[in-house]
Amino acid sequence: MAKKETTKKKTTRQPVTAGKKENYEHLLLQPRVTEKATMLAERNVYTFDVAPTATKNEIEKAIKSLYNVMPEKVRVLPNPYKKTMIRGKVGQKGGGKKALVYLAPGDTIAFA
Repeated sequence: MAKKETTKKKTTRQPVTAGKKENYEHLLLQPRVTEKATMLAERNVYTFDVAPTATKNEIEKAIKSLYNVMPEKVRVLPNPYKKTMIRGKVGQKGGGKKALVYLAPGDTIAFA
């Protein structure tokens, strides 16, 4: 019996997002306005509440597209949920994720 030669075409797969402009603005929920965040903002470190599924790379792209500044570093920290007692019922408050965005000297983010 003769061996049947098969030739396979090598196809290159296109990424799923090829041709689409990615939109990361939904990952930044809101800037955190606290006393500590205000003191950090004086040193070019801005704090944001972010979506629980957000990654450092996605946060960096969202900052670049929204505020037109390139972050030097992004740190992501979890906010633990806290148990509370309201009218005799146990509930939760807080929680989620926050991101610290470090900018280069001279770059600023203006919140409206």
